[in-house]
Amino acid sequence: CSRTDERVQIEVFHRLLNRTDLSINQQNQITDHIDHGNGFLSKVSFYKALALIALAQQGKQPSPKLLENCIQEFPKPQLGEPKDLQNLRMQPVQENPLLLSLTLTNLLGKDTIKVELIPEKKGLFLKHVEYQVTSQRFKISVYRRYSDFDIFHELLLQRYAYRMVPALPPKRVLKGVLASVSEREFIEGRRRGLGRFLNLVARHPFFSEDELVKTFLTFNGSDVQTKLRDAFKKMGDEFMTCRYATQAKEYLPADIQSRFSVSRELIRNIHNSFQKLRDRADRMAERSKENATDLLMFGKEISALGSDASPVPVLDSSKSTWGDLRNSLRGLSAEFSLLAENAAEQGRREEDDVVEKLNLFLDLLQSYRDLCERHEKGVLHEHQKALQKYSVMKRQMMSATVQPKEQVSVEQLESRIVQQENAIQTMELRNYFSLFCLHQESQLVFTYLPITSHILGAFVSSQVACCPLHCIQIS
Repeated sequence: CSRTDERVQIEVFHRLLNRTDLSINQQNQITDHIDHGNGFLSKVSFYKALALIALAQQGKQPSPKLLENCIQEFPKPQLGEPKDLQNLRMQPVQENPLLLSLTLTNLLGKDTIKVELIPEKKGLFLKHVEYQVTSQRFKISVYRRYSDFDIFHELLLQRYAYRMVPALPPKRVLKGVLASVSEREFIEGRRRGLGRFLNLVARHPFFSEDELVKTFLTFNGSDVQTKLRDAFKKMGDEFMTCRYATQAKEYLPADIQSRFSVSRELIRNIHNSFQKLRDRADRMAERSKENATDLLMFGKEISALGSDASPVPVLDSSKSTWGDLRNSLRGLSAEFSLLAENAAEQGRREEDDVVEKLNLFLDLLQSYRDLCERHEKGVLHEHQKALQKYSVMKRQMMSATVQPKEQVSVEQLESRIVQQENAIQTMELRNYFSLFCLHQESQLVFTYLPITSHILGAFVSSQVACCPLHCIQIS
């Protein structure tokens, strides 16, 4: 017990039970017989539990009925040295590693990355684009080329094959797209895509603390690619470094496959719907920018008319009428300039606060779908291939046993079978670890879902802002 609290945490009691050498069945029986509401045992419940442990150690059935026969005093359990028991209390309570305790605010607060385009193109013969990458968390700016992003992405995929690694935007304009997208627009779109990629990576609960990410965001040397490869060589993939990798099966719920299927289908539907919303919002933002251009040109034409100094022929009273109109047009052109500015501002709001954030959310969902595909086509497929190969080897072994062959070839076959069994065991462990990570990544996607309400709120605000309040009437 704590010096200030006479209760005992159930996790601490479980550690105590594990020291008793009692079977799992006996431990479960003892736990069932004691009251541990709200995750704690009272002093009375704890003494009762100790007596039940003692009965079990004496070879008796640990039941409350037996305790009623103990008139003088409860039996004493064998638990080891008092110093060791004190250490049990000092250990922190272990939470279920499968569950992520995260909020959207936690994720967005991890870091904010800005990716800016460096105006000049460097290179003696081949020109290339360079980016300034600024991390709010590390308070540092570094310079990166697209090839640096490419290597970083490749190593992230190797290190975290069982997690959501966002895709990079394409390096070059795709065939057939050049006609509709200028080089300047493509480079700007790629800059935005690289920014989304880095923000998702820097805010990921596991990536954010990785040496690869820190190196990419902070290393100021001349050869960041070599530095990244060196960092990866020291660590290897996540399965080799995660302490839960070989125990993942123990933490998985029994219905993990059905949960995975439900999450995958729901996220697929959300992705498809928000893709359509993004396309609509993108067209609306483009229309706002086109509207701004048209309003500006409209105003210029009106200004040109109003500034026309051509003499007006005398035709009754038309001379004075046109003169008045011309003066009015000159003043009206300023109003159209203001309308054009408002339309351009609305287009920027729609692009930055709605379309770009929808793209970030869609990049996240797409990385989840890519992960599901890697799980099925990678881990599961390789596992099935290994099992088929093992089955063939076993048949060959049975055939060699029935039909006498050279001792050397039989021993070689036995050795190969043992190797294949080890490979299958490793693949099974990787399969469970893949499901473990998938379950965590599903939680991460659902943690991001509230961002959609922020995006839709920004969309409504942008539409309201473009219309004066007196224009919004309920008929």
